[in-house]
Amino acid sequence: MRGVLAGVLGLAILVGLFGSHLAPYDPATQDLALGAAGPDAAHWLGTDDLGRDVLSRLLTGAGSALLWPVLVALGTTTLSTLLGLFAGYRLGWIDALMMRTVDLAIAMPGMLVLIVLVGVLGGGYGWSVLAMAVLFTPGDIRVIRSLTLAQRDLAYAEAARTLGLPPRRVMFRHLLPNLAPTVVSNALLSFVAALVSLAGLSFLGIGLPAGTPDWGLMVEENRDLLDLNPWASVAPVVLITLIATSATLLGDRLFDTLSKGGAR
Repeated sequence: MRGVLAGVLGLAILVGLFGSHLAPYDPATQDLALGAAGPDAAHWLGTDDLGRDVLSRLLTGAGSALLWPVLVALGTTTLSTLLGLFAGYRLGWIDALMMRTVDLAIAMPGMLVLIVLVGVLGGGYGWSVLAMAVLFTPGDIRVIRSLTLAQRDLAYAEAARTLGLPPRRVMFRHLLPNLAPTVVSNALLSFVAALVSLAGLSFLGIGLPAGTPDWGLMVEENRDLLDLNPWASVAPVVLITLIATSATLLGDRLFDTLSKGGAR
């Protein structure tokens, strides 16, 4: 099962990297005479209302659909791991201040704040990625801090401190490897959350400009074509669901595997 999930994500990564080269047509080329049409030998997933090839737009849009969520996941995971590890190990006023800030951030409606921020700062995925990395971090900080609290007083950590090892070495050489299962799982969950959220922003018209080959935007632009060519809007939904489900399940499998020390 884990191999199948990894295969799905691996294929998605390849499509994201080389999708624009695999597209059979220019995703922006219009054929108004053809208009919205169902799948045929020339257009495997049919065309949209402007006669643009749906498959080409899917393949071309895979790059931005997957790259930006990966950046969000990397940013969120890095920040939450460093801050959560530091707060849980050092404690004191720094931990208290950080946790009150985390509580305040978690209490805010994240998606609403994201929509307002992106709307004020302007469209595009750049600000969206930055805002998501900040908004997704507090929850993971709390998780990493809780695990650090559970690990810091165990025998191996006490032994490291007794030997006079500096706090930085204890945290990164001894505690962090034991947090790896949760860190990896959090990274995949952050990727899924960013994938769905960015698609949602595009659907609402807050993401990329109209006409851009983007999965969320394709759903919004083609939702009136269900009678003529349902694949124009259904295909991106299927891809988003498949990738999100695969990443979530793979994160669960990796957590179990890493928690057991690599046991299969």
